[in-house]
Amino acid sequence: MVVEKDLERSLAWFTLDAEQALEQASVSLSQGLSSEEVRQRQAKYGLNIIPKKKQKTPLELFLQQFTQPLVVILLVATVITMLLQEWVDATVIFGVVFVNAVIGFIQESKALKAIEALAKAVASEATVIRNGEKQRIPSSELTIGDVVLLQSGDKVPADLRLVQTRELQIDESALTGESVPVVKQVAALDSDTVLADRTNMAYSSTLVTYGTGTGIVVAIGSATEIGKINQMIAEADVLETPLTQSIAKFSKVLLYVILGLAAITFVVGLLRGEKWVDMFMAAVALAVGAIPEGLPAAVTITLAIGVARMAKRNAIIRKLPAVETLGSASVICSDKTGTLTQNQMTVQKVYAGGVLYNVTGVGYDSKGEFLQGERTVSISSNLALQETLTCGLLCNDSNIVTVDGQHKVEGDPTEGALVVSAQKAGLSRKTLLQSLPRIDTIPFESAYQYMATLHQRKDTEQSIAYVKGSLERLLERASGMLSERGEIIVLDKAQVLSQSEAIAAEGLRVLAFAYKTFDRSKTSLSHDDISEGLVFLGLQAMIDPPRPEAIDAVATCQSAGVQVKMITGDHELTALAIAKRLGIAPKDATDDAVVNGKSLSALAEERLPELVKRVSVFARVAPEDKLRLVKALQQNGAVVAMTGDGVNDAPSLRQANIGIAMGITGTDVAKETADMILTDDNFATIEAAVEEGRNVYDNLVKFITWTLPTNFGEGLVILASVVAGLTLPILPVQLLWINMTTAILLGLMLAFEPKEPGIMNRPPREANEPILTTSLVVRIIIVGVLLCAGALFFFELALQSGRTDAEARTIAVNVFVLGELLYLFNCRSLRYSMFKIGLFSNPLIWAGVAGMLLLQLLYTYVPFMNTAFQSAPLTLEDWGISLVPGLVIYIVIGLLKYWRYGRHAK
Repeated sequence: MVVEKDLERSLAWFTLDAEQALEQASVSLSQGLSSEEVRQRQAKYGLNIIPKKKQKTPLELFLQQFTQPLVVILLVATVITMLLQEWVDATVIFGVVFVNAVIGFIQESKALKAIEALAKAVASEATVIRNGEKQRIPSSELTIGDVVLLQSGDKVPADLRLVQTRELQIDESALTGESVPVVKQVAALDSDTVLADRTNMAYSSTLVTYGTGTGIVVAIGSATEIGKINQMIAEADVLETPLTQSIAKFSKVLLYVILGLAAITFVVGLLRGEKWVDMFMAAVALAVGAIPEGLPAAVTITLAIGVARMAKRNAIIRKLPAVETLGSASVICSDKTGTLTQNQMTVQKVYAGGVLYNVTGVGYDSKGEFLQGERTVSISSNLALQETLTCGLLCNDSNIVTVDGQHKVEGDPTEGALVVSAQKAGLSRKTLLQSLPRIDTIPFESAYQYMATLHQRKDTEQSIAYVKGSLERLLERASGMLSERGEIIVLDKAQVLSQSEAIAAEGLRVLAFAYKTFDRSKTSLSHDDISEGLVFLGLQAMIDPPRPEAIDAVATCQSAGVQVKMITGDHELTALAIAKRLGIAPKDATDDAVVNGKSLSALAEERLPELVKRVSVFARVAPEDKLRLVKALQQNGAVVAMTGDGVNDAPSLRQANIGIAMGITGTDVAKETADMILTDDNFATIEAAVEEGRNVYDNLVKFITWTLPTNFGEGLVILASVVAGLTLPILPVQLLWINMTTAILLGLMLAFEPKEPGIMNRPPREANEPILTTSLVVRIIIVGVLLCAGALFFFELALQSGRTDAEARTIAVNVFVLGELLYLFNCRSLRYSMFKIGLFSNPLIWAGVAGMLLLQLLYTYVPFMNTAFQSAPLTLEDWGISLVPGLVIYIVIGLLKYWRYGRHAK
């Protein structure tokens, strides 16, 4: 039988009851699909695979590295110098370009593997009913209408509408962000039920943690929820980082300025009656001098140093420009579960015998105490408390184990929390089971909302049933309550409900506990046995608590002007409670401070940017909503960092200016999509990375502020000499010598400058802020003019003193080199003097200075260098006059910094 309609897209399967679903899928639960039906449906719907997006070839990726404006300038310079047969110049320039391209290629070839990881995520096997028989098949062969059997440990192979369940629980945290496994059922749901609450559906790539179930396949491949995420990843815009945008703008401006100056030089020379070949050479000399050949290498190396520093602080950078992007982040959108929280359910309150206790300790570590007010209490002082904890420990199928020094739960996280709360009171399951051996169990079922275990009391002629579950179900079966002294008293249901509501309002999940005694002959337990006559014991309330270090990290980010927003698939109350503890939401925030997924879906697109400005907590959020939130923030001009660990986070990780994945709990999909991975899953690491990012940007600006005066000064020297009709004071090959040696030995040392004081006390820079502010441009012009004036003056002075062209040019070259060397100390901080930041806080500066002086001595005195670069030996006096412009620059810039910053500091 061929299914005519497109079943994948025409139905909201969760709104149908089980019989309607089977009818719509035209399948029998006992027989499944026949081989012929499978063949027809596979022909119609295709296979259950996620198609791979066409990736760029390695050659395309490599050639892409040569398209940046600054690199294009250098390639043009290479071609021109080759045409002029300046082979040394051409080789050096192209060598710089090639090394940059290789580094960029290596970085980018590792990126954009998210879709491959998604395809791997569904490459599993499935158990199906076909032709009336149970079969095991590759999940890629599933088709619409297939009857799939699920059991504990299975990965769900496609999107299923569940039609039978037995205590089925599925971990959907990777898809929805829900921190505990979802209890599944088969009843129909309302049409406006959000993804995380569709309890009659099982979604592809989620994990069955408990029980069994049967479902019919309703979506495969790209039509599944995980397939839709794959589509969103493919469609998400890969935004340029603020740094790449700034460098691109800066490079274009530089390109126009250089070409303009070269053209002016050429035209002015012709108007003066000079030969066009000579003027072409002068224009090329100007272009070669004005191009900062070291800038691409400096950017790459500065970022690489940032990568190494971040790696030491548990942050692995996958894409180089991401290092700096974090420094300019203005909003961090964080997932809650496992990122801001421990991902370890923890009992924090116990209500027993009419008394409310607070429980200390965090996660699955058994260290902790029970507090009544400020006073530590022993559980022996309250028998109801002792029995509540005993009930939670014995009516429980989970264990806490230690793996590699880490405490982990085997089983359900909620039950794990109950085991730990009992251990904090000194209770041992092994000891208790010796006197209270378990003889029967009623497993948890969603229809009943409780679990019960029957135990034989060795010291009496009785058996006892312990029951745990939802408060409503236990209260309707209870007739009494255990007091502090161990007496059964009248149950005040209103008081217990009021206490439960007050605890739940703090975002805690509340479980109730009760017991019932039987005659010793009782050896089996049924639902009828505990339908009435229970004795209420107490409540235990738990939450996945925030990481203590995350609280400090959030505060630091906020003081640095970085907003932190929580985007989670968890419930509204829980999300708001955690947000208050973390400081993301104010302590007095009300329920309207959190917006849920249903409200987001109903909100018009144009109203979203305004909403994200004022709201910091978003709960029950679907993957497409996360993507909309990131885009809305970006519309407001924010530089967005997005953290996450689940498959559901991948599209927004890719859309964000910087995606941050968790290294331990993160899925492969999240890691492959992200720009940065936190190896310790610690939100506090982000704060450290923001610091490093700001430092990287600071050091890049320092390098640019240091290097441009040289290029500007060199361009001015050529232009001025052509306009004045003078001999060229510096030849093209000498310009290259200055640019390349100083960039490597002096400029690159600025990349190692440590963080400046107060780096996290200033707001993030605006995304559209230029690399160079007006004050820095003025500084560059002043230094460039001083270098030009010094070189021209002493060049002409040398010629008039009867020195050779080679000697005069060597003096001019030394003016530039020594000027840059002294100006380097000004640029170690654009705000403070080098004495304030510490003369030796960056020892590599001194190593670079020593290396540069040694090279300049070789340039000046070694014969083969004199031949290659047309230089000549100098006297001690020549060195002295070469130093004068540098000293003037150092003093002038020092006074400028003091005038702008120093006097206000006082």
